[in-house]
Amino acid sequence: MVDWEEISSTEDEDKLREVKLWLFRENIRLENERKELDALNRRILQEQKRLKEENLFFDKKLAILQDGFRKLDEDRQALERQKRELARERTSYAQNQVKSVGGTELEETVRTLFRGTNNPLALRKRYRDLVKIFHPDNLFGDEELVQMINREYIRRKKEEI
Repeated sequence: MVDWEEISSTEDEDKLREVKLWLFRENIRLENERKELDALNRRILQEQKRLKEENLFFDKKLAILQDGFRKLDEDRQALERQKRELARERTSYAQNQVKSVGGTELEETVRTLFRGTNNPLALRKRYRDLVKIFHPDNLFGDEELVQMINREYIRRKKEEI
């Protein structure tokens, strides 16, 4: 540590100049460090502001994503309800079809569907068209009707031979 009283009481000018020069350099060094600290503080504040803005932006993006997932879930639930309703409608339609068309009436309907097929080519084309329409994998397909169409097709094919 520097003894300031000893320096101020000394009459040696060289020593006094040395101390003044040291004080001057020390002041300049401290001023430069103060400027560097101020610059660092400004950068830190800017970085904190940028991070705060990024966090707000991230929160907004997260809210948008959460809303999107919520809407997707609602749509999925609505689709499931529609599927269940469609399955119920399909079941009731199939039950109504079986009730409204008895076994002999259904066979008569199938015979009517094949009416006008005079040659093997027309018979085969009609059979393919009917199976495409009434196949059970279609939306309102009917397995029993397709089985009767198959039986009628086989019966007519045998008649042609």
